Amino acid sequence: PYARLLLEALKQSGWYVNEFVLVYVVTSLTVFNDRHFSCENCDGCVSGGFDAATSQIVLCQNNIRQQSHMNRVVTHELIHAFDHCRAHVDWFKNVKHLACSEIRAANLSGDCTLMNEIARFKFGLKGHHQTCVRDRAIRSILAVRKVSKETAEKAVDEVFDACFNDLEPFGRIPHSKADAKRAYRDFQNRDRYTAN
Repeated sequence: PYARLLLEALKQSGWYVNEFVLVYVVTSLTVFNDRHFSCENCDGCVSGGFDAATSQIVLCQNNIRQQSHMNRVVTHELIHAFDHCRAHVDWFKNVKHLACSEIRAANLSGDCTLMNEIARFKFGLKGHHQTCVRDRAIRSILAVRKVSKETAEKAVDEVFDACFNDLEPFGRIPHSKADAKRAYRDFQNRDRYTAN
């Protein structure tokens, strides 16, 4: 449901036709896997990436070992694709743009669900989700850009509130697959009542 919602949002944005070339078939979305997804061996602990220049999502086959992990990586990278389309992100020159997209991806992709955090042996209740999102955004910036940790932390801190509260296209933080399904249904019905 996460990917379906994001693919539908890309389609409705208009970027779908020109950039990502997704094809709507009956009731499901199909992506040209050989064009828009690439499975590669990656260095370090990176699980995937979004290449804005080629509109391609890279999945790191040597670092993804479970289907649930791959689902989160695809969702995370589709959020970057959505941000690229919607906000015209300057990935290489503006670290605040990158920070914002990383915050949104960590917040909305399921990276920081309670179960994932327990699996990482990270525990906490009050404010833990926000802490996880902040930490993962900083980690992602450091993995893809040669900037100091202080620069990454400063960029994340400066845009955190606005980007954490930007829940498009989900409308809510999907803490589970059931939440993502509800968000997808809400997204499909979003313009239903305002169209008349």
